[in-house]
Amino acid sequence: MASVKIGYIDTVHGVCPSCEEETLLVAIVTDYYKCTNCGHENRQYVNGSIKYLKLDDKDKAFIERMKQNEEKDG
Repeated sequence: MASVKIGYIDTVHGVCPSCEEETLLVAIVTDYYKCTNCGHENRQYVNGSIKYLKLDDKDKAFIERMKQNEEKDG
């Protein structure tokens, strides 16, 4: 059996704006997290406190570009 080495996975505990549940959020790319409860992708917003916002079309396009760059590099 082959072993798989998993590096650092950025996770945070927060409230998902989609399902409104306290949950574990896993980083997709910097400042963008996926809810482990409902699967919704959220953007982290920091302004004195940390909030998670629903993604707009601009955010979704940014994530797609980052994923494509990672596939090319990696």
